[in-house]
Amino acid sequence: MKHVLVIRLSAFGDVALMAPVVQSVAAANADVQFTVAAPPMLQPLFEGLPNVRFLGVKKKQSSSDIYRQLRSVGADSVADLHQINRVGWALLLLRLDALLHLHPLKVRRIHKGRLSRWLFLAHLRRRPRRSQIQRYADVFRRLGLSPKTSAGESAHWLQNPLREDPSVGIAPFAQHRGKIWPIENTARLALMLAEEGYRVLLFGSPDEAPQLETIADRHPLIQSLAGKQTFAEELKIMQTLTVMVSMDSSNMHFASLMGVPVVSIWGATHPDFGFYGYRQDPANALCANLPCQPCSSYGNLHCRYGDYRCLLAITPEAVFDKIKRLTR
Repeated sequence: MKHVLVIRLSAFGDVALMAPVVQSVAAANADVQFTVAAPPMLQPLFEGLPNVRFLGVKKKQSSSDIYRQLRSVGADSVADLHQINRVGWALLLLRLDALLHLHPLKVRRIHKGRLSRWLFLAHLRRRPRRSQIQRYADVFRRLGLSPKTSAGESAHWLQNPLREDPSVGIAPFAQHRGKIWPIENTARLALMLAEEGYRVLLFGSPDEAPQLETIADRHPLIQSLAGKQTFAEELKIMQTLTVMVSMDSSNMHFASLMGVPVVSIWGATHPDFGFYGYRQDPANALCANLPCQPCSSYGNLHCRYGDYRCLLAITPEAVFDKIKRLTR
């Protein structure tokens, strides 16, 4: 039986976008064994299919260490959905090993379509970039494995059934400053929702727990989950939400995989960069669309004005209004 090794070691949001593609391809190719090499924490995203195994691989290790882990899989094909140097060197060692044992290894890599910053932004203004999910699916097609469906190549509205006690999740942080809404705005939004009777759950890392606990102390209907749950437990809680509010971050993708509508807040980046939530409605992406936006594909560049006005322009009232429209 054919055995395909699928590799993506970071970032969490990109690995989450990989999950529906892997699930679709695996369902369409039941006679093929798949092993997903990804950050150990994200194993719950790839459970449920008999022909998908998971290999937890930490990103911050040497190429030789990565090679030793990948070698244990015994795959005859590789879908490299990451394409970074550390993985590239590990795959080179893997291919040499396969040749020595007279078992050639078929490797296909993602085409990231990278351009210089200004050419990229000019291209974006002409037409949206192909989504990351489409690029992932292309890699499998070049291995001769087609997805069972379009693998999320077009956005469709996902909607949880409305409940009598609507609950809203808020994930206010992201990896880079250019994607983080001011924490005062998050606090104001949480209080507005609680005063309207919404149950508010705050998501974040253990390092972010002190800020979120301060917000939670403002009202009994606000609760912080930061550092209190395992990742698998957080996913189950997300699945019960009526709406999630998120930045351009991994939580947008986690909630999307749970079938939860997401109101997303965009600053330095843009939904059309190709990293929008799986099957999310583009109408629920809040972006100020200032002349300086977008200024970065990853949100890691310092604001040229120093005030991140693109994020300040999105008010708690605007987010609150969007949530009410979705839940009333």
